[in-house]
Amino acid sequence: MQPISASSCLSFGVVLLAAGRSRRMGWPKLLLPWGKSSVLGHLITQWQALGARQLTVVCALDDIGIMAELDRLGFPAEQRILNPDSERGMFSSIQCAAQWPGWQAALTHWTLVLGDQPHLREGTLRRLLEFSATNPEAVCQPVQGGHRRHPVMLPKAVFHQLANSTATDLKEFLKPFSNAACEMDDAGLELDIDRPEDYEKALRIYLG
Repeated sequence: MQPISASSCLSFGVVLLAAGRSRRMGWPKLLLPWGKSSVLGHLITQWQALGARQLTVVCALDDIGIMAELDRLGFPAEQRILNPDSERGMFSSIQCAAQWPGWQAALTHWTLVLGDQPHLREGTLRRLLEFSATNPEAVCQPVQGGHRRHPVMLPKAVFHQLANSTATDLKEFLKPFSNAACEMDDAGLELDIDRPEDYEKALRIYLG
């Protein structure tokens, strides 16, 4: 895997957040079919193709289904981060990732990737990476419809502060830091796959 050429100064790791319980979906959404794989498989392949130097998956400690899918996909056990307290929500998974000792020392940035946005276009994600490369000291987020969206790009200095933060969520944590907004017109940015109808809509975007 090679980083994209225009972002050669960006050596980034990926935190793929996969510890949610999918209660509104009624089925583990990362295990739903997506293209030739599952949502989880697609996201892993997508970020590998985008040039991630290191890719991790944060999962709930007791999530047998996600573990089995990662095994099926051949995803290495040493790149899985286990959250023993995933009921506390997404920010607990982000902090688990920040506390994890297995990160490569050469990484300059980290990308926080939601597990329910497999429909995002490759061009959208590449543009975010390019934007972060030109704003290397800032937290970078796509902005669509006047709202900040995911994925979120964090420089090393910010990512390391997550580990011991007393913030209640990511939004609160990010308030003190310089934030650069990358304006985009990808409607998929405002869609999270929470319910069956969201999944059907995302499939239309992906297949369209």
